[in-house]
Amino acid sequence: MAAAVDLQRLQWRLEELERRVGGSDGTCGLRKVAEELVKVQVELSNIAGKRERIKILFKKIEDVIKYLDPQYIDRMAVPDAMKLQFILAGVPDHAAKLQRLSQIHIQQQEQRHDLTDSVKTLLEDYNKMTLLLSKQFVQWNEILTRLEVAKEAKPVAE
Repeated sequence: MAAAVDLQRLQWRLEELERRVGGSDGTCGLRKVAEELVKVQVELSNIAGKRERIKILFKKIEDVIKYLDPQYIDRMAVPDAMKLQFILAGVPDHAAKLQRLSQIHIQQQEQRHDLTDSVKTLLEDYNKMTLLLSKQFVQWNEILTRLEVAKEAKPVAE
């Protein structure tokens, strides 16, 4: 909503500028001023790009704008101790939420611990089962080998 108001205000300012520059009869054209301003900006950028001192000045303009911001002065004027007092004054409002989140965190840690123990038990059971099955297969293989050797040793009587 605020962006739309700002855009309308900018549009109105541009139209007023065009009216003043181009005259009331509109001989300037609707987009003529904006196009000329873009051309001037491009030319200034080209000139600034060629000169090192101007580049430095353009970089410093951002710093000047930052220093002129009223909030920057407030940030510099308010000492850290005062900021700490502001934060501590707001803590009681959030203490209940923080307590509830702490309890949830503790519950989740307990659930994670239980789940870890459960997974560990399952892995141990799996390993035991695999070991037992391997031993069983080895025994069956030995029995089968003995039976095959015994069968080959017996002459087949027909």
